[in-house]
Amino acid sequence: MSRSLHPLRLGIAAFLAVTGAAVSARADDMPVIKVEMRDGVILPAVIEVPANMRFKLEISNTGQSPVEFESTELKREKALAAGSTSAIVFRTLDPGTYQVFDDFHPEAKATLVAK
Repeated sequence: MSRSLHPLRLGIAAFLAVTGAAVSARADDMPVIKVEMRDGVILPAVIEVPANMRFKLEISNTGQSPVEFESTELKREKALAAGSTSAIVFRTLDPGTYQVFDDFHPEAKATLVAK
C-alpha cells in the first residue's frame, strides 16, 4: 500500500517545490530600497519609494550603537543592533511624503517619498 502512495508523495513534493519557487520569484521581483543608519544619521535623507506598489525597505545599521527606524505616520518601526541588517515589506503606500526618524538618535531624520 505504501508503494501506491509513493507517486502521490512525489507529486505533492513536486507541487510544493514549484509553488514555493513561484512565491519566491514574486518576492524577488519586488523593488528593494536600501537605507543606511549610522550613529545618528539616516542615508539617504530623502528615501524615494514606489507608490501603490509592494516594496521592501532594507535597513542596515553600519554604526556602533543600536538604531530604531521609525515612522508614526506609517505605523512602522524596526530596531537594529550595531552591524545588523533587516527589512520591512510595505504592501503599498499612497503617493505622498512621510517622516521617518531614529528613535534612539532623535536628531536623525529623513523623508520617505512615495511617488
